[in-house]
Amino acid sequence: MKADYKNWMPKGMVLGFLVATGVLLLITLITMFLGLPSIVQIVFLILTVLSGLMTLWMFLMYRAFSYNGKRQMSRQIIEGVSSYVKIPDGGKCLDIGCGSGALSIACAKKNPSAQIIGIDRWGKEYASFSKNLCESNSAAEGVTNTSFRNGDACKLDFADETFDAVTSNYVYHNIPSKDRQSILLETLRTLKKGGTFAIHDIMSPAKYGDMESFVNKLKDMGYKEVKLVDTTNGMFMSKWESTWMGLSGSAILMGRK
Repeated sequence: MKADYKNWMPKGMVLGFLVATGVLLLITLITMFLGLPSIVQIVFLILTVLSGLMTLWMFLMYRAFSYNGKRQMSRQIIEGVSSYVKIPDGGKCLDIGCGSGALSIACAKKNPSAQIIGIDRWGKEYASFSKNLCESNSAAEGVTNTSFRNGDACKLDFADETFDAVTSNYVYHNIPSKDRQSILLETLRTLKKGGTFAIHDIMSPAKYGDMESFVNKLKDMGYKEVKLVDTTNGMFMSKWESTWMGLSGSAILMGRK
């Protein structure tokens, strides 16, 4: 059995836009054949082109993220983020928004004497991700120190200072919120003193506000180490990739409480 981590760009979404482009193209041709007013023909032609461009962008994203393709950006990011997660023997780590279990499992492999708990709401937007998929992937990878459950990143069902490490990858920017820094604080609330954190996301000012000030805020709160590391400088992707893929601002917030 082989692990199946799916794709961060859902295949169904790519196929959906491909079908929509085909339908729009057919309608455009019909409007031309029937000799409908030029404005109608132009409108449907523009819609067809826009849908086609979106389909192409999604396809290129799907190809770049594929675990079986040439680029394998998803694998590179997962391995990179997990390398910063340090858990003492017998310790516990919380992986928020675990999706298909990729980061949880990578952390479990690197910390075999620790317990990794992955949580997710597994919404309809990513219908191919599920708790069963996470458990199946863990079994396929031969790891036994993972567990998965439903959870809400905005209101974690864990007491203060429960975990020795917390981690997450490309999750919080998907949560509708005017204050994603508060979601970070909710995550860090569950971290023990001395525990480590590694949170990777699109931490652009538009999505997160002033993250440099947030780093200083954590330091003022007594955090021993806090760093915000740009991952678009060749670490996980090039500047060009981050631009056309819509990942500009990607960074890891990491450190120790």
